[in-house]
Amino acid sequence: MNWLFDLDETLHHAGHAVFPRISQRMTDYIVTYLGYEEAQANQLRTHYWRRYGATLGGLVRHHRISADHFLRFTHDMDELLPWIQRDSRLPQLLRRLPGRKWIFSNGPQHYVEAITEHLGIGQLITGCYGMEALDYQPKPRRSAYYRVLRDTGLAASRCVMVEDTLANLRTAKQLGMRTVWINRRLCHPAWVDWRITSLQQLAGLTFDC
Repeated sequence: MNWLFDLDETLHHAGHAVFPRISQRMTDYIVTYLGYEEAQANQLRTHYWRRYGATLGGLVRHHRISADHFLRFTHDMDELLPWIQRDSRLPQLLRRLPGRKWIFSNGPQHYVEAITEHLGIGQLITGCYGMEALDYQPKPRRSAYYRVLRDTGLAASRCVMVEDTLANLRTAKQLGMRTVWINRRLCHPAWVDWRITSLQQLAGLTFDC
C-alpha cells in the first residue's frame, strides 16, 4: 500500500495562523513588485486563485514574475514555522500505517520539506512533492498526479490519497486511487471512499489496495 498525503489541513492545521500570513505575503508581493495598491493587490490575488487554482499561476501567466522568487517571498519559513503546531501522535500514527508514504502538496518544495521535518516525520516519509517538483502544475490538475506516479513508479490502484480538498480527491478517484476525505461536513460525495473527521481515524480503516 502507498499513501499520498496532502500537507496543509491534513497533516497539520494551517488555517488559523499560517494561511492568513501566506495570503498577506502574496498581497505584499503584488504591492512591492507589481506596484498595485493593497486593496487592488488583494483582489488580484483572490481572482487568480479562483481562476487558476493558485495565485502563482495567474502572476506567472499575466505578469511574467519569477515563480521561485514569489514562492520564497511568500513562504518565509522563519516567519511561518513558529506558528505550526506539532502533534506528538502524528509520528506514531504514520508508523502504524502499513506501506510507504509520500507528501503531495501544492505548497513550495522548501515549505513542504521544512514542515515535514518540523512535524518530526521526515524519517517516515519516502519523498515530498511540492510545487516545483510538480512542474508548477497544482492539484487538481491531472498532470500533477501523473508526475508523482511517473516519478515514484506507483500504480494509482495501489495508492490511498488523504486530503481535505474535495476537488483534489475527485481527480485521484478518476485515476483509480482510493480516497480519504478529512472533513467534518456530513456530505459524502461518490468519489470519496472514506470520510473521517480526524487523521487518527485512519488507523481504524480497512483498505484492500
